[in-house]
Amino acid sequence: MRRDASHLRTVANADGAVILDTRRGRISTLNSTGAYVWAALERGDEVGQIAAELARETGEHVDALERDVRQFISALMAEQLLIH
Repeated sequence: MRRDASHLRTVANADGAVILDTRRGRISTLNSTGAYVWAALERGDEVGQIAAELARETGEHVDALERDVRQFISALMAEQLLIH
């Protein structure tokens, strides 16, 4: 997965993130967990690595988190913020 970042502008803080898609004129917001995953994807982290780190931080089960991260990535792809 990768981002075609040329048309995306992101502002993030501890509360979440806002993504402006200048090509489509759309704004997307992410909660703090979504912003965490977004930043991890920007670094090139893999889904399993992201889920494992979230599990360490939250105490949640890694398998459930991996499923959630994959669903989130699918949503980002549907919004054309990520491409496969």
